[in-house]
Amino acid sequence: MRQSSLVVVANRLPIDDNQAPDGACEWRRSPGGLVSALHPLLRHTPATWVGWAGGTGPAPALPDVDGVRMHTVALSPEDLRDHYEGFANATLWPLYHDSVEQPQHHRRWWEAYQRVNQRFAEATAEVAEPGAVIWVQDYHLQLVPGQLRALRPDLRIGFFLHVPFPPPELFMQLPRRAELLRGMLGADLVGFQRVQAAHNFAQLVTRVLELPATDRRIGIDDRVVRIGAFPVSIDTAEMAALADRPDVAARAHRLRQDLGDPRQVILSVDRMDYTKGIEQRLKAYSELLASGDVKVRDTVLVQVAMPSRERVGQYQILRERIEREVGRINGEFGRVGEPAIHYLTQPFDRAELAALYRVADVMAVTPLRDGMNLVAKEYVAARVDDTGALLLSEFAGTAAELSQAYLVNPHDLEGLKQGLRAALRASPADTTQRMRAMRAHLHQHDIRAWARSYLRALDEGGALISRLTSTETGSEGTARVPRPVAPTGSPAVHQGGT
Repeated sequence: MRQSSLVVVANRLPIDDNQAPDGACEWRRSPGGLVSALHPLLRHTPATWVGWAGGTGPAPALPDVDGVRMHTVALSPEDLRDHYEGFANATLWPLYHDSVEQPQHHRRWWEAYQRVNQRFAEATAEVAEPGAVIWVQDYHLQLVPGQLRALRPDLRIGFFLHVPFPPPELFMQLPRRAELLRGMLGADLVGFQRVQAAHNFAQLVTRVLELPATDRRIGIDDRVVRIGAFPVSIDTAEMAALADRPDVAARAHRLRQDLGDPRQVILSVDRMDYTKGIEQRLKAYSELLASGDVKVRDTVLVQVAMPSRERVGQYQILRERIEREVGRINGEFGRVGEPAIHYLTQPFDRAELAALYRVADVMAVTPLRDGMNLVAKEYVAARVDDTGALLLSEFAGTAAELSQAYLVNPHDLEGLKQGLRAALRASPADTTQRMRAMRAHLHQHDIRAWARSYLRALDEGGALISRLTSTETGSEGTARVPRPVAPTGSPAVHQGGT
């Protein structure tokens, strides 16, 4: 068993299983926000990624991808149902997103969460060399830092939460709140997207565990755990270069023609999730069509809603509601060959997404609650000509950085409509000034700046900083291996978080 000085631990491995025409298996970088954030940093340093490969049954042996070793953790159908679909996504996810949907509580879900987290901790302990730096990711694995510290006290452990962390009055609803907090406090550094989240965490530690805490440090046993905000970002230069490629520009031109060459295109790219505000956005657009503020021949909305957690009942119901509303709007306002909304649910590769970003005159990113939202940052990075308008929810973590966007409260239908009208009617001078300011911010605060900031705090200025941030990123890598035995009943599951 090879060991690594840097180990990333996440619910999913950074790959998807795609079958090539010859039957071989191609393990490619997957499209989740977490993977997009970390992938460029890990290709040029010896590292191991511990995670689930996406199926149930025995864990397949996988090749290295871009030099990163893949170490799989097996999940049974019961683990998938009770840990992933249950405690992680039916208890924690809604609670952490302001209870947009009512969290559910079941004892067997908590037991599965403990069991699976322990399995991840043991796998990590196995692959980490003495004194290694461990970077545990997100709400699926909040117990891992504490469990791992019990197994390997020699390790330097970091934990980063990609989703919002709720205020005390919401978190206090959790039956096993103390255990979750202690699990996170197994880390040497607990990172959040926003300062308010770190403040919420410190308040809860004081209230629930009665530990001495500030918004920067928490004392537990004989250790000090540091906490802080580290807003995640993207590879800004990579996205800009991709969007500036001639083939992507040509594809954007064809897409606009395929849309009927409208005067303005509004784009939204979301996972199918009730936190993303898709229904509220469709309602606002429908009312703008009804009032005549927007006309189908002049303006078109492209809504990309990639499936997510399709086996969870709430998501199935949400998809049905959205598809019914899209059908109603197109039936009422569309014309033959001119739908009011182009609704797409298939995944897109990065080049196709970059082309869509180039097409969009207005990018509508209006989640009800979001830890960060990297789509907004990708859109800004892709606007290489400094054009385009970003309509952004105040409740996305990105809003704290991209304050020059057209900020809206997605819970306020009239305010959402007003923001859409403002973005559609803005002068070129106004949008250019806003876009230039946002692009300048992203170039300064890119993925390397995020990693450097977090790892410096975790690794105390060790050698990892230079190795992870000094090398230029290259093209996306692919490894081909004989196709492993495919487990049955393997759902498509996307990374959450950012």
